[in-house]
Amino acid sequence: DKMAGRHGNKGVLSRILPEEDMPYFKDGTPVDIVLNPLGVPSRMNVGQILETHLGWAARGMAEKINTIMEKNYGLDAIKKELKGIYSSPEFDRFIKGASEEEIRRFVRKLKKGILVSTPVFDGADEKEITNMLVAGGLPETGQTILHDGRTGEPFDHEITVGMIYMLKLHHLVDNKIHARSIGPYSLVTQQPLGGKAQFGGQRLGEMEVWAMEAYGAAYSLQEFLTVKSDDVAGRTRIYEAIVKGEHTSEPGLPESFNVLVKELQSLCLDVELIEEE
Repeated sequence: DKMAGRHGNKGVLSRILPEEDMPYFKDGTPVDIVLNPLGVPSRMNVGQILETHLGWAARGMAEKINTIMEKNYGLDAIKKELKGIYSSPEFDRFIKGASEEEIRRFVRKLKKGILVSTPVFDGADEKEITNMLVAGGLPETGQTILHDGRTGEPFDHEITVGMIYMLKLHHLVDNKIHARSIGPYSLVTQQPLGGKAQFGGQRLGEMEVWAMEAYGAAYSLQEFLTVKSDDVAGRTRIYEAIVKGEHTSEPGLPESFNVLVKELQSLCLDVELIEEE
């Protein structure tokens, strides 16, 4: 199934683990989701990192306030803590004029995390976020040591953890699961059609070709690009071989080559293929 954050950081679930196998904090709290860090640098959507840090700091400070409430330190202690978090003249005026019940109602809203806003050109800077993390009793790096849920051993490096919004997208694997053996081909390119609705094949793009090349899987790649795709004569030959119980395959010329030649001819380039007898 597919999920996304609020920064275009979408992705599909690769594995669902029991709670006890998930990485956990030293107090035993397991994390909910593990995201691949490779989804950040090339896409440059570092807003998700900002949200992670701010979310963690907000949660940390809320827990501090909850502790004050539970231990009944009194109204002054709550006011002092709130002033330390929301240090603005408007908030100071609200605190000064608010009754005890109003303050308690306000604090109850902050039970799961204090409210944070960072407008685009007037957002929190690094120092403010660091101060917030410290105020929440958290490491100022925004990272901590997690333990492997299966072995109990701590991981080698500190890991960035925090609180972010994750949304479920309406792309569920049950509606997407699809496989093709034989099926329809495009009339122009002679390649298999695409998509579940057309009973199409899986697209093999440039990057997939690079992966096959990197593995040195030359024969698999040759099959993908010829007899399993748009080599019309080769498809017929391999079908005959399978029916006869033989295990030979002779790839021929992909139809995409003829399409390329026709495109070049449309640019007034006199290209023709001379095939040997």
